[in-house]
Amino acid sequence: MAHYDSIRALAEGLNGSLRLHPDATITITDAAEFRAEKIDTLLETAIFAADEATRDAARWVIWEAGHALGVHSASIQGLYVARGKGKVSGFSVPAVNIRGLTYETARAMFRAARRLDTSAIVFELAKSELGYTYQRPAEYVANIIAAAIREGHHGPVFIQGDHYQFNAKNYAADPEKETAGVRALTKESIEAGYYNIDVDASTLVDLSFKTLDEQQHHNYLRGAELTALIRQLQPRGITVSVGGEIGEVGFKNSTVEEFEAYMDGYLRELAKHGADLTPMSKVSVQTGTSHGGIPTADGHVAEVKLDFAVLKAIGEVARSKYGLAGAVQHGASTLPDDLFDRFPAAECAEIHLATGFQNMLFDGGFLPDGLKAEMYAWLDANCADEKKADMTAEQFHYKTRKKSYGPFKQQLFNLPADLRSKFATALEEKFHFLFEKLGMRNTKSVVDEHVHPVLIHRAVPEALKSALEQVATAR
Repeated sequence: MAHYDSIRALAEGLNGSLRLHPDATITITDAAEFRAEKIDTLLETAIFAADEATRDAARWVIWEAGHALGVHSASIQGLYVARGKGKVSGFSVPAVNIRGLTYETARAMFRAARRLDTSAIVFELAKSELGYTYQRPAEYVANIIAAAIREGHHGPVFIQGDHYQFNAKNYAADPEKETAGVRALTKESIEAGYYNIDVDASTLVDLSFKTLDEQQHHNYLRGAELTALIRQLQPRGITVSVGGEIGEVGFKNSTVEEFEAYMDGYLRELAKHGADLTPMSKVSVQTGTSHGGIPTADGHVAEVKLDFAVLKAIGEVARSKYGLAGAVQHGASTLPDDLFDRFPAAECAEIHLATGFQNMLFDGGFLPDGLKAEMYAWLDANCADEKKADMTAEQFHYKTRKKSYGPFKQQLFNLPADLRSKFATALEEKFHFLFEKLGMRNTKSVVDEHVHPVLIHRAVPEALKSALEQVATAR
């Protein structure tokens, strides 16, 4: 693949494919050509162009081309409100954290969703993943919108900030500084086109207190504050879907009583920010899983005992008492395949998936041996402080290999075509299997009924506008 190395080259490359209107919107003059021949180069430019202005110009074209072709970043709020009112049920929305090969993975998700006639799929990235994958929100959005365009998707696209988390140690030292960091990321994400945000202050829960309200205090306090901020930042006409969390994944299982203490405190605090503020639509709970699974000495994943009763009980209270869509399950992609149809049976509202697809990439023969060895050598040199004394090499690499995504982002993007194709096919089949087990077949009409995307146009970069006009005049 290759990318445009300047705004002038970008304008020349797009000449004849799009028309820029006086109101700064665009028309794609040949949609088939744009999808087949232009979008790949645009996306690579949006990621790898050396010049920031050129990257920004490519991202603007992708965003506005999405609108022109019926692809719109959207909030899933309407669907979750309907679920909270009992109007829809029987499926668990999959939310996938894409750490690397983002474009190919998102394309595979769209293809699998189309085969099942659904659009209720969420593309997400956690606060921690932003750092080690070298993907800021604007770049991630460009990847997802470009993938939707490439695959001929039409309708809403749900992009989510996952685990916008508070570091407990930093919070204890300076609560305002730590909160300011989460505020800044939230603002950056919404401006980039994330219209779904999961606020995770569950790290601030302190079980040393006697009452549940005291234990959850800082969790619901910051959850309410961030919800109010999101309501201030969200574009006109869009209600960003907000999620909360009561149990940090990998620790003790959640209870209905903890959930009620959190929600009651959250609603009290939210009312202080404004009487009519729309509250969160879902809450993540702990059921016995851990992010990435627990690796055994040989690098495989240990079995876990997952408590579906927690999901069902908290979900029922979430809907009947608070009008939420229900409970959310984290850390599920490494669970056995035969468990996934139990999530919609328990009326789990949303399920988060990530490491299972990472495992496919590293363990499925899709990486050239030399590249994989180079990535593991980088981990040995740069993450050695994370290797505990009792860890085998296999356990160490399993726990840390996600951190090699960023340093090797360009090598992964430019994988040999045959390996990229085989990986994309394997991903599509896995997504198709999981989405069907989660009850997603024939749910597109439900999404269309309850989700109505709002088109948010962006001002054209002046340098790009000038270049497009010059190229058009020279024709």
